[in-house]
Amino acid sequence: MTTLSYRAALLDIEGTTTPVTFVYDVLFPYARAHAEAFLKSAWERPEVQDDIALLRDQARQDAAGDFPDAPQIPDRGDADTLRQAALANIHWQMDADRKTTGLKSLQGKIWKDGYAAGTLTASVYPDVFTALRRWHEAKLPTYIYSSGSVAAQKLLFGHTEEGDLRPLLAGYFDTTTGPKKVAQSYRDIADEIGVPTADVLFVTDNLHEAIAAREAGMQTRIALRPGNAPLPEHDHLTLTSFDALFSPAD
Repeated sequence: MTTLSYRAALLDIEGTTTPVTFVYDVLFPYARAHAEAFLKSAWERPEVQDDIALLRDQARQDAAGDFPDAPQIPDRGDADTLRQAALANIHWQMDADRKTTGLKSLQGKIWKDGYAAGTLTASVYPDVFTALRRWHEAKLPTYIYSSGSVAAQKLLFGHTEEGDLRPLLAGYFDTTTGPKKVAQSYRDIADEIGVPTADVLFVTDNLHEAIAAREAGMQTRIALRPGNAPLPEHDHLTLTSFDALFSPAD
């Protein structure tokens, strides 16, 4: 049995555990196509109004900052007007590939309906499923850290082509913990899971995230998957399969 150099694994999703094509060609288009109908049917739900409040506050910050043309959502007005304003903001953010907390939370709710209806099934690389199983058998806790909301993460891993993978995961983190390109976010995660940063392996496809995690003291691997964006020269270890995290004899 291989002796691993870490006591916990922390994984990104998009381009790491899951193909970017699933995110960009399936999840995002689904959320966009169903956003208007969802807002109409779920508008009065308190948790949806919480998301709208986040979108409204973000729009104001954007307009006061680098995005003066950011679509605004009024504080008051009839429901149809407010819904259309929210929809315009959602589409604008998605066009810019924004990953704000309010947008991700709302997308997660739309995806939840899709998973429940059976119209969405998440794609996870087979080598990831194998690694999750092996870590679980070794009693090594595995966590997810994604820009997608925790709710969306649980939905994805709960409805994969390999079935429900949530029993193999110890916990989830999203941008409410902190930005993924900031070292303090990784220190905070290590504190919460009770493992020193030096004993945590973080796997991501994003070089800036890997830099931040290493600055915090974590071990890092950069996932090189089909369809991932090319990376500039760097000195991080890479992998094309999670199988590389285990020796052939393991």
